[in-house]
Amino acid sequence: MADLREKSTLPELLAGLACFMAFETGAFYLLSFVTSGLGEANQYQPENTIVSNWVKTVTFLVLHLVLVIAAVLVLSNKLPRRYRGQLVGWLLLSLVVGFGLLLPLFT
Repeated sequence: MADLREKSTLPELLAGLACFMAFETGAFYLLSFVTSGLGEANQYQPENTIVSNWVKTVTFLVLHLVLVIAAVLVLSNKLPRRYRGQLVGWLLLSLVVGFGLLLPLFT
């Protein structure tokens, strides 16, 4: 008989969501600290250019992508097989959330 994978139960999905939220919160505060010296603090000044804020945006996104890929590589080796199916979904959600984190980064 074929080897069927078990679906994740609701408590397992909620545990994954809690870990995802903790990772994204920690990543945001770490990356906002790392990129704090880049960009303009006052977004509405007349001589403000897009270049310095663009550097901060790209740096934040690239470092976020590095953290996410590193976390996926580590977790794919450490998690038991039955929980690895959740990993791709959390990875894709994290890529979308990375762009959403730009809004609080510049406020």
